[in-house]
Amino acid sequence: MPDMKESLAAMIIEERDYRIKPGKTQTFVALYEEHGLPIQKACLENLLGYFVTEIGELNHVVAWWSFTSLDDRMARRTRMLAMPEWQSYLDRVTDFIDVQNSRILNPIHFSPIR
Repeated sequence: MPDMKESLAAMIIEERDYRIKPGKTQTFVALYEEHGLPIQKACLENLLGYFVTEIGELNHVVAWWSFTSLDDRMARRTRMLAMPEWQSYLDRVTDFIDVQNSRILNPIHFSPIR
């Protein structure tokens, strides 16, 4: 069985940042909660947080997902992307998204989130 510290060190976090068109953030979030979130929770499983911006650059929605590795991430996302329900959800929200960024965060040993 892997050591607890090894397991924690192996975790990665994907940060997905969506800049939503002005005036559309609440609609985007509502559509996500109803249609996207159930699918992602079933496929990706490890939602760490979901946020909207209040100060600074507005109209951003940010999600944090944890994975054990990049391979784990790829396998889960590949399964999700193949689902017709996910494609239907994307058809509902694509026009709300102005810019999308994704990055992988590697927690360091003293991070509260590992």
